[in-house]
Amino acid sequence: MMTRKEMKKAAKRNVRSHYILFVAVCLIAAFLNSEFSGTLDLLGENVQETSESGSSVKLEGVAGQQAGAMDVAWDILEGREKEGKELSRKIKEQQIEQSKSGSPVLGRSRGVLAHAVNAVTSGSVFVTVTASVNSLVRSNEITLFIFIIGGMLFLIAFWFFIKNLYVVISRRIFLEGRCYEAVPIQRFLYLLRLKKWTKAAWVMFVTYVFRFLWMFTVIGGVIKTFSYFLVPYIVAENPDVSAREAIRLSRKMMKGHKWECFVFGMTFAGWYILRIFTLGLSAVFYSNLYQTASFTEYYVQLRRQAKEKEIPGAELLCDTYLFEKAQSGEIEAVYADVIAVLEKPEEGIRQLRGIRRFFAEYLGILLFPSKEERAYEEDQAERIRIYSLKGAVELKCYPSRLSPVPEVEKRQKVETIHYMRHYSVWSLIMLFFIFSFTGWVWEVSLHLVNDGAFVNRGVLHGPWLPIYGSGGVLILVVLNRLRINPAAEFAGIVVLCGCVEYFTSYYLELTHNGQKWWDYTGYFLNLHGRICAEGLLVFGVGGMAIVYVAAPLLDNIIRKVQTRKLIPVCLLLLCVYAADTLYSSKHPNTGEGITDYQSGAAPEGIECQAYGRSI
Repeated sequence: MMTRKEMKKAAKRNVRSHYILFVAVCLIAAFLNSEFSGTLDLLGENVQETSESGSSVKLEGVAGQQAGAMDVAWDILEGREKEGKELSRKIKEQQIEQSKSGSPVLGRSRGVLAHAVNAVTSGSVFVTVTASVNSLVRSNEITLFIFIIGGMLFLIAFWFFIKNLYVVISRRIFLEGRCYEAVPIQRFLYLLRLKKWTKAAWVMFVTYVFRFLWMFTVIGGVIKTFSYFLVPYIVAENPDVSAREAIRLSRKMMKGHKWECFVFGMTFAGWYILRIFTLGLSAVFYSNLYQTASFTEYYVQLRRQAKEKEIPGAELLCDTYLFEKAQSGEIEAVYADVIAVLEKPEEGIRQLRGIRRFFAEYLGILLFPSKEERAYEEDQAERIRIYSLKGAVELKCYPSRLSPVPEVEKRQKVETIHYMRHYSVWSLIMLFFIFSFTGWVWEVSLHLVNDGAFVNRGVLHGPWLPIYGSGGVLILVVLNRLRINPAAEFAGIVVLCGCVEYFTSYYLELTHNGQKWWDYTGYFLNLHGRICAEGLLVFGVGGMAIVYVAAPLLDNIIRKVQTRKLIPVCLLLLCVYAADTLYSSKHPNTGEGITDYQSGAAPEGIECQAYGRSI
């Protein structure tokens, strides 16, 4: 068995290899209060004090006291529904007034996101919910009972399925990290893929109950804390074990090692002291992960001893490739389909060269589509399909197909709707006009519903809003290489659309004497009124729909049109659009509902502009 010094040395190597991931794992544990709860105590107290002093609103006529959402809730639950509604209204009004005199970035007077924030902080959302429940049960006592029971059930479910179980997920991440150089973020949900989330949560719940009952014997509570110490590691390795098997195996593995484990823990006493002097920062950024990695090495040593001594139940510790890498022959046997794609000879597909290769690989554009280029495109799509399994083949991450508990793996086929495709120039032109027209229909319909009047939205006079078209095409072209990673694609869409919208607004104001076609002043999280958080969120969601669904489907339809018919249509549209742009540069489309959008007769709480872009 390795010495404590050797285990700590191995733990340090593990921490260095996965530092950012391990910081995130331990920080989440601290926030969930499943582990390291003392780490954020001081920070939590400071945040609470700030919240109590700054988030509530001083209202006149409420006995000089500060009122907040909880005051509204209690008024409603105690039967003073009218008073609660009035208090909520006053809080909301004062919050909006305060936001106007504060930072313009944190506007609270306009927009869906601002309304949502106001609804929570003023308690109006609680007024709406309680009023709905009261209308059904017609009893304040029953309503109060429903909310209490509902709150309790929510807290119990959260503790059972999340907080109680997170320690298992944490140990799994650390175990995979010590053997493999990469741990995909999807491993946080590995229990779902194994369909063992509920079973693992039950094992941890039974362990908690046993430990709690032993606490009444004082000495027994201390002893059993170490007896059950390895249960999370055992469940992390084999989530198919029962509660009785996991507890019994942990007791046998810890027999003769309880004092050793206690002493090992005491060697971190210096880090506990340092945590106090650094206000918890040393724990957040190092000691929590260092300690967890060290005890992970300790579990590995005890597991090895249990296997060597063949103690009863040791056969349950059967995830061999969690502790050692598989042989090449074993990988070849279960990942044959992946290897076949990765080793597919490049000669089998015609390679693009020169500028055609640059456009295809970096921008996803096929300048002159041909059968060879379509074959090249399908080959690339097949490679993308198995990209997530490449790490396992290269022994860089845990080979999930060799897991003793089989995972539920979705096998995807290369379909005609695949999103890792290349678009022709003519297809992109058609997509530009389709997206521009769709955006125009969206804005016109929005104004028609809100104001009851048809308004030709946009700077141009034709039925198109080019900011939608250019945004959609730019997402497909500029962010082509991010499509493989949906999270990165979403972030890229938000940033790209934010830049396009901001600088388009700035350019229009600069070239039209300050005239504005949209203004987000008063929206929550806006920048100079040119962009806002909720608008960018809508762009992000819409962009994802374009990249992964709409554009591939539309491209399939466009591809069916003969090129000799498609090209004249594209050229005709470009000519009409160019003429409209030239005319509108001197005679832009303006007026009520276009640039004078604040004069519309929209009802209170509804914005004429919503997420629209008037260009």
